[in-house]
Amino acid sequence: MAIIADSKGKGFEFARGVYSYLKNREKRDFSVNLIDVEKNVFRDGEFKMRILKNIRRKKCFFIHDSNKPSCEWLTELIFILDALRFSSSGEINVIFPYLRFARQDRKDESRVSVNSKAVAGIVSRYATRAMTVDLHAPQIQSFFDIPFDNLYSFPSLINYLKLNHSDLLNEFVVVAPDLGGGGRAESFVKRLTKMGVNAEVALGHKTREKANVISKMVLIGDVTGKNCLILDDIIDTGNTLVKMGQLLRENGAKSVFAYGTHGLFTDGFEKFKIFDKVLISDTLNPYKFENMEIVSLINLFGEAIYRTIIGESLSFLFEGDVRMEQDSLEKYEF
Repeated sequence: MAIIADSKGKGFEFARGVYSYLKNREKRDFSVNLIDVEKNVFRDGEFKMRILKNIRRKKCFFIHDSNKPSCEWLTELIFILDALRFSSSGEINVIFPYLRFARQDRKDESRVSVNSKAVAGIVSRYATRAMTVDLHAPQIQSFFDIPFDNLYSFPSLINYLKLNHSDLLNEFVVVAPDLGGGGRAESFVKRLTKMGVNAEVALGHKTREKANVISKMVLIGDVTGKNCLILDDIIDTGNTLVKMGQLLRENGAKSVFAYGTHGLFTDGFEKFKIFDKVLISDTLNPYKFENMEIVSLINLFGEAIYRTIIGESLSFLFEGDVRMEQDSLEKYEF
């Protein structure tokens, strides 16, 4: 099999980590190659993508760099998929650490494209299967005409908290920043319960004047003297998280943490000093600030790819069993 990634992209360390996980995976009985891609840009701005080694009949896993600007991300995706198809690869598997355009999942006004469905159509035309983590809207899976696996970062997050912030799990409250995130918070609490951690749920209800501008937020639930973790899938401007963090402080929370799987931070980092810690995964590679910590999902994706290759179920990864996350990444060759 072959891991294919752009060595010049900001997300290459993630791809190389997945490669190292597979290379060092016990009981592996297949070869693993890490293959670079080359981007040649012409004077008029056009460019072409080239896979630098032979992939004929190989099971290919293209780990697409989510750090690229949206338009570049989409055009490079199309060209690499086309190159994979016409290079006689055995399988084309696309790994999206963060699936761009996933927030545009419905027709919310007249004469607009459902962009996530358009992306799904392109990928489905070329690829054998695709994979991501913590989709913004689970229904996006149905837009694809190929098998599409939506992994959950919850097991990795729980394991990280147990190893690094065990005190937080006492008198613990999981907070959804809005009513739409209530299901995510409930699911997280169920997984905590399976792992012997008791937790409660609190909800935020917000009203907006316009996009990214919150006019009012109300807290539903008791957080007095509790350790709180605000749970979200994407941190964009962070306005909702910050408002909720302020509200939790005002209501007597003992400590306030925030977790977002995909950290965009489009409005800078200064506002996040309100939190004791801000946790994000490594699906994106943002500038790191003082109270940020990274929950690595390298092992999660590595194990999911391994199980895909050998034909084992991925349900192991959904049920909260995070034993493959217990080992330090130091044993892997980066």
